[in-house]
Amino acid sequence: MTPTASRLPSRFPEGTKFVVEARARKGRPPVYVRHLEFPDGTKVRLPELPTIVTGKTMPRRRRAR
Repeated sequence: MTPTASRLPSRFPEGTKFVVEARARKGRPPVYVRHLEFPDGTKVRLPELPTIVTGKTMPRRRRAR
């Protein structure tokens, strides 16, 4: 099982990879899986990003006079 990162260091060893995988699902939006892959083969899964709602705009706020 891949460990999940709660805190990440500010620096990583040379050769560390940031991997983003998109997994398609029929009739549904894709799922994005992100993880770090270290040179020794260790993989650390990163937390999921919040879902971004597209196609909707935020209402503009009017300035108070």
